[in-house]
Amino acid sequence: MIDSHCHLAGPEFIEDLDAVIERAQAAGLRRALVILAADDEPELKQGGEVAARWNEVRFSIGVHPHAAAKYAAEPGASARVVEAAIDAQPFTRGLGEIGLDYHYDFAPRDVQQAVFREQIRLARRRRLPIVIHTREAEEDTFRILAEESAGEVGVVFHCFTGDRDMARRALDAGFYLSLAGIVTFPRALELHEVAKIVPLDRLLVETDSPFLAPVPYRGKRNEPAHVVRVAEAVAALRGDTAEAVGRAAADNFDRLFNP
Repeated sequence: MIDSHCHLAGPEFIEDLDAVIERAQAAGLRRALVILAADDEPELKQGGEVAARWNEVRFSIGVHPHAAAKYAAEPGASARVVEAAIDAQPFTRGLGEIGLDYHYDFAPRDVQQAVFREQIRLARRRRLPIVIHTREAEEDTFRILAEESAGEVGVVFHCFTGDRDMARRALDAGFYLSLAGIVTFPRALELHEVAKIVPLDRLLVETDSPFLAPVPYRGKRNEPAHVVRVAEAVAALRGDTAEAVGRAAADNFDRLFNP
């Protein structure tokens, strides 16, 4: 089992990092992909601490769309910041999370798009798969991914919450879908349908911890060990076993991220 997206280097885990890692390993996790913000020096430093305690973690580094406004005057600077962080962290295997967020609009949309493009171009230069964050920005996200030929290096829509049509659009483009704890929520009916149609060879599972804890941990801090609950929920919806889902997701992770 692999948690394909977590924020284990965040401040929420500093006090009990060793215990969190122990619980993840006890739950059967072989590896986790830890997301780092390229412009967050404390988080980058803590990423080194995480790797020192769990040598099977790998990293994905990028500038989140919420931070894109920092690069309004020079969008290309975002890629330079990301590349410097990648060079400093030898366990980097992905670029992201990057994308567009029109829900919060913390940065002007044209700036988000420009920063997004610059990072896709960097991912292609460095031959790194891309981890996508998209919220209320479906059309622009797909358009930019196509225009920048992002599929050449591999793309995963992290914490996918779209409907069946969006899922099919992503799958038709050759992308991967990663399902998080929301799939365990009883009222997430559209996402339940998505979980049934994703081919096993395009499926990933994640926690996005410390956020979005699955049932029965909802409302509490999430952590990588809980990815097992995500796999169980997906398996139940598909009429499969959690072991089969976890094994397929781990194989997909290995193929995409070349850890």
